[in-house]
Amino acid sequence: MNKSMVKVPMCVDAEIWPEGGLEVLSQLEVDLLKCSGAGGLYPLLRRCVLAVLNSGNDMDETKEVLQKYHDFEVNFIQQDRGLKVSLKNAPGGAFVDGRMIRGSRELVSAVLRDIVYTRHEILDSERFILDSSEGITNAVFHIVRNAKLLVLPAQVNMVVCWGGHAISRAEYDYSKLVGYEMGLRGLDICTGCGPGAMKGPMKGATIGHSKQRIRDGRYVGITEPGIIAAESPNPIVNSLVIMPDMEKRLEAFVRTSHGIVVFPGGVGTAEEILYLLGVLLHPDNEGQPLPLVMTGPASSESYFSQIDEFIGATLGPDAQKRYKIIIDDPRAVAQEVKIRLEDVLEFRKRHGDAFYFNWRLKIDRDFQMPFVATHESMQELDISEDLPTHILAANLRRVFSGIVSGNVREDTAEQIEKRGPFQIGGSRRIMDMLDKLLAAFVLQQRMKISGKDYDPCYVIK
Repeated sequence: MNKSMVKVPMCVDAEIWPEGGLEVLSQLEVDLLKCSGAGGLYPLLRRCVLAVLNSGNDMDETKEVLQKYHDFEVNFIQQDRGLKVSLKNAPGGAFVDGRMIRGSRELVSAVLRDIVYTRHEILDSERFILDSSEGITNAVFHIVRNAKLLVLPAQVNMVVCWGGHAISRAEYDYSKLVGYEMGLRGLDICTGCGPGAMKGPMKGATIGHSKQRIRDGRYVGITEPGIIAAESPNPIVNSLVIMPDMEKRLEAFVRTSHGIVVFPGGVGTAEEILYLLGVLLHPDNEGQPLPLVMTGPASSESYFSQIDEFIGATLGPDAQKRYKIIIDDPRAVAQEVKIRLEDVLEFRKRHGDAFYFNWRLKIDRDFQMPFVATHESMQELDISEDLPTHILAANLRRVFSGIVSGNVREDTAEQIEKRGPFQIGGSRRIMDMLDKLLAAFVLQQRMKISGKDYDPCYVIK
């Protein structure tokens, strides 16, 4: 049926019962969720609930989403039977015949669960020392455990798929084929939960799982508040967790995964690649297996050549040895990952490690502390050739993180509008390589999906 023939109401008012452990909240928790003032959670709650209800949209600017639904409201009704959520002017696409789609209701419940738990049990609790490496890892573990991502009996079959939301149709279709091949081999999929390369592998895996009669396939989405409105969860996600910041999100990816596949993307994908390589290059992680495959259709070969060239020129050949590039061969990708997962299984058995959470992986504090992109913090980044390789990777990751923030976060965009683009400097050779890579992303339209010309939020000095 032609989608234009299906009339979807623009906005809907509704009342729903949350599920998944948040049927009952204390009065203090409800008051915080309703509060818009200092310390209140309402702005965060509204942003995240709007994002999950806006699943499937084609906008990748948080400001546009919030403006389109400027009169959207979330309220709470306390009853003896529990908590009811009241929505006003909610996106109509989340409803069928006036009733909220079951998957959308589950995602709204996940938002409530993670916002309440993170504030009360992590950020406001003295149980976690959030300026220490061990404390941060412990916090990440408790958040993903509370979200029920750690399933027992555990299998070594969770593949994280990274890639851009602004990809071509050919790249999207290719990501589905890879997901299909992985689904046929019983592999579950975890992504950043948005559109594009985050949706394609999940969509393909659903067919592969269906053919193998796998009824409990897992399609995990891990996101964070700063980008969720610009990358709303796709409809296939059946397990969502919202981490409090980008660094904890990235740590959740690598500690819960058994292998990683990277599809074409832009600055966000480059950030993820640099994060992972920086972690793997730490001397304490030598010998620890974590399969990393970069892949795309034949039309994307130049993209991966550029990424590979940049990594070789900045992090060196040791970093290049930590991944394999496979072009235009979905079956070979799935076979490579499946075979390499045997190494992961054997390593964890030999060392008595958990299958569901990689405690042994050393993640340096430089990769864990939240980086807030400001004109000052971006200008102060040390991009020197004499830094240890894993520290250089950490700082390069922050460069890309700042650009992502300038692209999708409305608060960062407002600062750029007032003060101009970020100034990024460092080693002349690395800056030339960085400028070349970012210019290629812009030329290939990998920064946006909204159809507008890209106005860079940065200047390479």
